Amino acid sequence: MSLPPGALLRVAVFAAGTVALLPVQWLVMRLAPARATAIPRLFHRMTLRCLGVRRRVRGTPPPKGAAGLIVSNHVSWLDICVLGAERPLSFVAKSEVAGWPVIGVLAKLQRTVFIDRSRRAATADVAATMGERLSAGEAVVLFAEGTTGDGTRIRPLRSSLLGAAHEALGKGESDAEADVAVYPLTISYTGFHGIAGGRFERAALAWYGDSPLVPHLQAILRAGAIDVELAWGEPIAMGRSTSRKEATRRAQETIRKARQETVSGRPLP
Repeated sequence: MSLPPGALLRVAVFAAGTVALLPVQWLVMRLAPARATAIPRLFHRMTLRCLGVRRRVRGTPPPKGAAGLIVSNHVSWLDICVLGAERPLSFVAKSEVAGWPVIGVLAKLQRTVFIDRSRRAATADVAATMGERLSAGEAVVLFAEGTTGDGTRIRPLRSSLLGAAHEALGKGESDAEADVAVYPLTISYTGFHGIAGGRFERAALAWYGDSPLVPHLQAILRAGAIDVELAWGEPIAMGRSTSRKEATRRAQETIRKARQETVSGRPLP
């Protein structure tokens, strides 16, 4: 199905912006790696503008520059841009993403941590890398469901993936006294043009299973304006008194409650 002229113009602007920013980010990563977060944030904001995505934030986000593990549900490839436009971040993604056209290159330029799910030791390797980044004061996003969902329900979170935070506890002399901040986050695509959608609309915006990317992208471009809500929960101090399994349970409860509040339009007791 062809796209309307306005959508074609947005695609052209996005393509031109991407071509301009890619070599700049490549140079920055090699010459000034400490500044490598600025270009990805600009790219994500450009992407949201071109796709007509409008964000609303509920709750209290982590303080600016705070290190920690952001544990979120996962609905679509668009989640990366929605979160990346908010603050400097790095992500954990399945290894297949590294080989995707364009997206794979962009992911590498944002220092994404790739996990090879076919390798038994993959989780341990990723945990070590994430631990290093947390110890260095970075914020890392973990889609702990392990895959994208249908936009209407929250899948069980995997506590094994949160073990990366425990790697950070081993850095320094007082590891027994250390805590790692876990920030629960709920991503909800709520509707179009400011009008709340129902179950059908939320599922239509989700990208999961074996859904092809191009038709999904075309649907987003034709929609014109998409509303998304980021709901932040209270941080969880994982380490001294809260195990990774308990932190996972609490994060899942927080994410599910926030999703129910978004759908119902009112806070739950």
